[in-house]
Amino acid sequence: MSNIPPIIHKTRTQLVVEALRERILSGDIKGGEPLRQSAIAEQLNVSRIPVREALVQLEAEGLVKFEPHKGATATVLSVEQVTELFELRAMIESDLLAKAIPNLQASDLSEAESVLEALETAFKRKDSVASWSVLNTQFHTCLYKAANRPHTLEVVNGLNTNCDRYIRLQLLLTGGIPTAEREHRVLLELCKSQDIDKATLLLREHILHAADAIKKLVIQQLN
Repeated sequence: MSNIPPIIHKTRTQLVVEALRERILSGDIKGGEPLRQSAIAEQLNVSRIPVREALVQLEAEGLVKFEPHKGATATVLSVEQVTELFELRAMIESDLLAKAIPNLQASDLSEAESVLEALETAFKRKDSVASWSVLNTQFHTCLYKAANRPHTLEVVNGLNTNCDRYIRLQLLLTGGIPTAEREHRVLLELCKSQDIDKATLLLREHILHAADAIKKLVIQQLN
């Protein structure tokens, strides 16, 4: 008998998070737009408690911000922020990967492969959007941690948290998933064959191409 997939019971908060996230990422809710809890609760036919919890979760994802006297608003997407964050990532992550490759063990590569398989499975399911960035960061971390630069890795994780919404925006709305899948697979093979030059060049292009696609999207949404 084949495995029966588990039934996922979503809480009201999860459902509100997904509904609001989708509307913010698609531009249906514009950056700077106030998110009034009572109106959202009424529209989604829930009480204000899950709405409040959902807004707090979306704040952690960088999609919502709470301001004094204004309450919650959708975060404004910024071309300047994308440029700075992704250029920093390209610079720091390429350097980390170059330092990590000579130290990569079979166990690191096998862990990276497992995470990549989980990411590829998550890409096929729109209800797994929230896990895309987490798994993406995990995959890259598996390749970087052998550099033995814990402080640099901490900086990279902070940058990834700030890039999270932009990465999802790109994957969801620009059809970036097939490219991401292909580039991740090639990157893993280059790491296995210890080709530092090609691996770091591909990683740099992987990050900067994503930035270009995101900037076009942000400009569209700002117009």
